[in-house]
Amino acid sequence: MATADAIVIGAGIIGAACAWQLAQQGLRVLLIDDQRPGATAAGMGHLVCMDDNPAELALSSYSLNLWRGVVDRMPDNCAWHGCGTLWIAEKPEEMAIAEVKKQRMAALGANSEILSPQQVAQLEPMLRGGLAGGLHVPGDGIIYAPNAARWLIEDAGEAVQRVYGEVVALEQQAVVLASGQRLSAPVITLACGLQADKLLPTPLLRAKKGQLAITDRYPHTVKHQLVELGYGASAHAANGTSVAFNVQARPTGQLLIGSSRQFDTLDPAIDMPLLATMLKRATDFLPGLAKMSIIRCWAGFRAASADGLPLLGPHPAYPWLWLALGHEGLGVTTALGSAALVAAQIQQQRTAIDDTPYLAARMFATEESLL
Repeated sequence: MATADAIVIGAGIIGAACAWQLAQQGLRVLLIDDQRPGATAAGMGHLVCMDDNPAELALSSYSLNLWRGVVDRMPDNCAWHGCGTLWIAEKPEEMAIAEVKKQRMAALGANSEILSPQQVAQLEPMLRGGLAGGLHVPGDGIIYAPNAARWLIEDAGEAVQRVYGEVVALEQQAVVLASGQRLSAPVITLACGLQADKLLPTPLLRAKKGQLAITDRYPHTVKHQLVELGYGASAHAANGTSVAFNVQARPTGQLLIGSSRQFDTLDPAIDMPLLATMLKRATDFLPGLAKMSIIRCWAGFRAASADGLPLLGPHPAYPWLWLALGHEGLGVTTALGSAALVAAQIQQQRTAIDDTPYLAARMFATEESLL
């Protein structure tokens, strides 16, 4: 039986960040990787300050500051690009949303600037005319998340040992792999997204399917990450199917086009009518996209909690089991912050920000039996 100071289940961006942060604390970590592509591989890889509620803003702002402390050390294949985000107001009334965003971000030290329609057009000439303005957030960026996760694991050095296999059961301070191998540690952290529901007695997560498309290379056409100011309403809808305009300029010159949300489906197939709706929404803002070649489309699944905030903290019935789950579409942005909170909790240290809104215990009305 292999032993360590801690076991982290899941090697996506959240699991890799948890293992990295625990290694920074001097722990020996076994990181279990089932080698299945998950949300990290399928997502857009944005590092964006989000303010749809105070807890989301606090965590995203904190985590972005942690990312800024390491991006200079990342290899080129992590594709870090400090492009900033341009939030677009389609209608005049949406400028009120931009003003509120600016005020909320300023309260946490995040800089942003209200833009007139003329300034928006000057920054991004490909956008259609007639827009009402926007909000520029220069501190945002993008990375290629799969390589960023690999780098975090490599940067941790010998303190993190990757174990390949699928966890099929949790036991007291131990995990059992499909191969029959049993791994033991005083602390176990679940950071494997939707797969975690298979290991817990009661499901905690909800799947939100998303689709993306990427173009051929068209350098210098778009400079920023572009998002419509109505994105928040789409992203946080409790039910139904929705699309919103979100386009990233990748360092390759390609444009990554999103986004969509579908609830409670695990069908990986592309939904062609929904994809068409999503692309139509994108061309409403960027008419020139209609003349560009799309070379690939794909789908992935976000793991969302019931209240839209991640579950970060000990399981209320099992002091050896920590949860780092439910990041929905902000897993890349909040990975380092989430991992720092969990690592501090495990080490019984004071967290850098108030962790109360994210504690996993809020999802448990009564203690559950795992074994």
